[in-house]
Order: sequence, then structure tokens, then C-alpha cells
Amino acid sequence: MLPIYDKPMIYYPISTLMLAGIREILIITTPHDQLSFKSLLGDGSDLGLIFKYAVQPKPEGLAQALLIGESFLDGDDCLLILGDNIFHGVGLGKELKIKLPTNGAQIFTYEVADPTQYGIITMNDQGLPTGIEEKPINSESNLAITGLYFFDGQATSIAKGIKPSHRGELEIVSVLQEYLNRGQLRVTELSRGTAWLDTGNPNAMHDASTYIRVIEERTGLKIACLEEIAFKSGLISSEKMQQHIERNSKNQYGAYLAKIAK
Repeated sequence: MLPIYDKPMIYYPISTLMLAGIREILIITTPHDQLSFKSLLGDGSDLGLIFKYAVQPKPEGLAQALLIGESFLDGDDCLLILGDNIFHGVGLGKELKIKLPTNGAQIFTYEVADPTQYGIITMNDQGLPTGIEEKPINSESNLAITGLYFFDGQATSIAKGIKPSHRGELEIVSVLQEYLNRGQLRVTELSRGTAWLDTGNPNAMHDASTYIRVIEERTGLKIACLEEIAFKSGLISSEKMQQHIERNSKNQYGAYLAKIAK
């Protein structure tokens, strides 16, 4: 939950989910960090959302989130996003809403210069996925799988059936591979106008913070302002927005919210 420029990291994945039309969000944390997340975000009602919390006792793979969240999902579709990923681009929310399927799984890809650092999807001449490789040494594809995934109601049962990798983890790639085997994996390449930032190491986090600072200072607009998204989406009333403004009345964030409210 380290800050990126002027807000906690968690704001960025939440903002992406909000723009995609998601209103009920399960936040999975370590046992040590959960209290901090709850203190920061509450139950989501201030944003017109519903936040639930769950703990991942040990880092045993991303696919474990589908097991931890089984009762929360209750067989429904879900959009899964990594907490250290930032997506930013004009019209991103509309793009996600339009392209989300009604069944199967969907991944969002991004062209990268060095495929050896990412999970890579290979495609055939018809634009259909043919294989998934984790950090390949030699690959004809440079389409990296980003930390944003759509799954239908089969996801939990599929996750229950996969075996831990050599790292002892339940890999999300194994879940995706099963969807691919069933012919139910769809791939959407994010537009060139979309930025995808993976802040999984200190250098990448510094780069992301610089990117956000430059964009915000030059445009005068905030990235991942949850109150702004909630207000413009009709999730909160003018009265609730005024409460957010008063809560931040002694800082620049409050001034920004006041400008948005007008």
C-alpha cells in the first residue's frame, strides 16, 4: 500500500474496477496489512461501493484469490486485478465495459520490448490464442499478459483443480491454460493510448510515480480520484461529495474535489 505520488497505491486498481462498472469489491491482503486497508477505505459506502476484506495467509499464488473469494463470488463473474498494477488511458472504462464477455475468461495484453520479463500469449493468424508462456527465453510474441483478468463462474472450480507449480504456488497461468484448452479464452490488446504500469519493484514504482506526477501537474486533473469517479458516475450525491470536500478542506485534494463538484 505504498503511496504513488500523492495517494495510496490501492486507489489505482480500485479506480479501474470502478470505471469498468464494478461496485462490489473484495480486497485480499496479508494478515499484517488488513487493518491499514480497512482504516483507509472503510466499507466503501462513502464511495457508493461495497468493500469486503479477506486474508491470504501466505503468498501461495495469484489463483489462490479465486479460492479465498469463493463465498464472495458465489458463482458470479468477476474482474480480478493485481494490487500493484496501474492502468491509465482515455476511455479505458468504456473500453472495458464494451469488451467484457458474458462467459469464459478474458485477458488484456500489452506490447512489451522484453518478453522474457512477462507472461506471454501467442496468437495465430486468425487472432486466436494458441499458447501461454511464462517469461519465455525465445518468443515470437511480445504480447504480455497484464494484471487484469475477467473470469466467469467456472473460475473457482478450475482453480480447485490445478496443482501447485514448482514454486509451490497456484499460478493464474494454469487457470488461463484450462480456459484456453476449453476454447473459452479471449484476448483483448489494450489500445496504444493506454498506459500499463507494473509497480512490482522500487524502480518501477518510481517510474509510475513520475508518470502520474507529470500527467497530473500538466493537465490539472487527478488520476484515480475515487471521489471524482463516484460523483461523476452517480454513485454518491452532491451532499456526500460535500462531505468529502469538507474532510479535505485544509489540503489541495479538497480544493480539487470542490472544483469537480462545481
